[in-house]
Amino acid sequence: MVLASGSGSRVGAELNKVYLPLAGRRLVRWSLDAFARLPEFGVLVLVIRPEDEEFAREVVGDLDVDLVHGGASRQGSELCALRHLATRIDAGEVDTVLIHDGARPLASDGLITAVLKAAREFGGAVPGLAADDVVIATEDGTGYGGALDGAVRVQTPQGFLAGPLLAAYEQADREGFIGTDTASCMERFSSLPVHWVPGEERNLKVTYPHDLRVVEHLLRETGLP
Repeated sequence: MVLASGSGSRVGAELNKVYLPLAGRRLVRWSLDAFARLPEFGVLVLVIRPEDEEFAREVVGDLDVDLVHGGASRQGSELCALRHLATRIDAGEVDTVLIHDGARPLASDGLITAVLKAAREFGGAVPGLAADDVVIATEDGTGYGGALDGAVRVQTPQGFLAGPLLAAYEQADREGFIGTDTASCMERFSSLPVHWVPGEERNLKVTYPHDLRVVEHLLRETGLP
């Protein structure tokens, strides 16, 4: 599941940022291609805004991708995609779901497969980098209270067993709970453990205009797949 239903306003473009050009492709196409080339994935879903559908179809091109209209929030968009997959999840055709930001074009094959493997083994998996530069501020704001031990900068893709993931999201919807990310929803409404997988420094998320230049440089430096 690749998420492309946000506006990406901070990048400063009139166009939804996931459709901005990047090294000869649209930004989100890099994310789609990263999953499409791996044989472990049988269904690829792109979650979009309704107003972007025509452009999304053009960007998807000949890839076998299901387009799903997202909701009012990230979690709502994920739930729309899960409901789209519900019949296949119930039938056992989809056993694990990976959720990825369309604005993270540099996730490697190795990272994606590591998350998939860990999700199938433990029930849930989240990639992240140790946040060694995160500290605790003192209450009066005059200094630092020391480093925050165990802090992790969470990335995507995040992976979970499909059945429990769908059940947790339906429960969250009934209770009106909005989590910070997929893992927070699972931690609240599922007993499955969420396993930490080492993330990658180059798995950047495009948020601001200069991020596009950084990502393009990394793509050309390492060779375009």
